[in-house]
Amino acid sequence: MGKKYSKKEYFKIVLVLGALCTISPLSIDMYLPGFPAMARDLNTPISNIQLSLTAYLVGIAIGQLFYGPLLDKYGRKKPLYAGLAIYILASIGCAMSQSVENLIFMRFLQAIGGCAGMVSAQAIVRDIFPVKKIAQAMSLLVLVIAVSPMIAPTLGGFVTAAYDWHWVFIILAALTAIIWIATVIVLPAGALPDREVSLKPKQVWKGYINVLKNRQFLVYMLAGGIAGAAPFAYIASSADVFMNLYGFTEHQFGWLFAILAFAMIGSTQLNHILLKKFSSQQIINFSLHYQSVTGLLLVVGVFFNLLNVYSLIALMFVFLTAHGLNGPNTTALSMAPFSKNAGSASAMLGSMRMTIGGIVTAIVSLFHASSAFPMVVGMAICAFGGFIALKMDQSIPGTISRERNKEAFAS
Repeated sequence: MGKKYSKKEYFKIVLVLGALCTISPLSIDMYLPGFPAMARDLNTPISNIQLSLTAYLVGIAIGQLFYGPLLDKYGRKKPLYAGLAIYILASIGCAMSQSVENLIFMRFLQAIGGCAGMVSAQAIVRDIFPVKKIAQAMSLLVLVIAVSPMIAPTLGGFVTAAYDWHWVFIILAALTAIIWIATVIVLPAGALPDREVSLKPKQVWKGYINVLKNRQFLVYMLAGGIAGAAPFAYIASSADVFMNLYGFTEHQFGWLFAILAFAMIGSTQLNHILLKKFSSQQIINFSLHYQSVTGLLLVVGVFFNLLNVYSLIALMFVFLTAHGLNGPNTTALSMAPFSKNAGSASAMLGSMRMTIGGIVTAIVSLFHASSAFPMVVGMAICAFGGFIALKMDQSIPGTISRERNKEAFAS
């Protein structure tokens, strides 16, 4: 706990932790360009293909709650290895799917396995880095994660156009196998197994209740989770809006996704610099203010038909820059109170975020229309909701928590 690593070791560890966190973003983004082709091949409406995305988000939300106590009881690596194995097998199952029902089920299993990477990575960050370095480490993680949306749809569009969508899932299985090997070689063990942790449902539930009773965790989990669901509204509708409504090809859609992902990458690195002068809450306050205003502009612009495709993309770019500021800071502030049971806290954090994302995705899919309006309304509501959640408790100081943690983010 708190061991000093050389720059080379630090880089390798963050790179592998980031790779673990990219498994789910890759799984979400890489198959998006194949939505129209999948709908044709499986003889189903595109709205049913969108439900495979919802199934993935539901699987992540449920799966993380199981991994939390497992990571605390058995250490970080054993449950992680089991999850990666499930993910690889389920990815192959997705590739072999002959019906949308089977695809949805396999995507659920794929998420159950893949979410182990997300929970383990956040818990290991809390285990091995000092509290005051968590936000900076999270910023670097988000940088690695943010690269995946740039690569995933572009690669997915190429694979779908050159071969077919089945190969997207084969590639995901192969990439995860490589990440597994890197995990074995590079990652430290993190916190030691705690045999006192009970896996009895009553005790597990009690542990999660205790996590939720921490007011700092609750406020920043809700603020980050609700605002962080905005990209899911975009992801759920983007293929239909830009490919069917605006006529983008698979390759053009992939490049569009890369451009919008760059919004998060740039702001993530800006966050790394801003943390030297401002507290995490100050940054979150600012970013949620301007994200809410931008969301309102998107809704008004689309409703009154004031935006063409280029101005729509420009406003979405501005909107998504806030995601790179909100994510690392809300995660750091949520996780900071937990020197013990970080696995359960990480699981609850990730589960609640993905639950909110899954709900938003399902709602946006239900309001499927030949318009960008459901997409931008969903994005705006998430931004406003995150802002309201942040204002739940003005008594939390701008650094991290109350007196006993007041030096946590001091430079």
